[in-house]
Amino acid sequence: MLGGVEIPFHKGEEGYSDGDVLAHAICDALLGASALGDIGEFFPPGDPAFKDADSMELLRNAALRVKRQGWRIVNIDCIIVCEKPKVLPFRDVIRKSLAETLEIRVENVFLKGKTAEGLGTAGRGKAAEAFAVCLLEKNE
Repeated sequence: MLGGVEIPFHKGEEGYSDGDVLAHAICDALLGASALGDIGEFFPPGDPAFKDADSMELLRNAALRVKRQGWRIVNIDCIIVCEKPKVLPFRDVIRKSLAETLEIRVENVFLKGKTAEGLGTAGRGKAAEAFAVCLLEKNE
């Protein structure tokens, strides 16, 4: 799962929830930019309530918390680091999925796929990494 989209591949995620690293990275970006905390504070690993949780529901919940504090999501920019599968063929459907979940325009969400050039666990194909930044604007 990446951004709520099932990507056909012979490997999958390991995680306490459904393991959607992209949704988790965006949760952290939103919660951090609004100074509310981080994903582990709101959805702690090991809590039975979040075992096999839908990460897009966690993202929806995080975005709602941010909006309730008076913030508007201006844009989201993300990077997925993995050797395989290639992200580009799935980019538009992932962007749409994220935009719908966050209730923002798809034009305000972008995703890039990068490789680690054989370095580290991502480079050896043993992990995927996700990074996200967001721009928030305070509603006045």
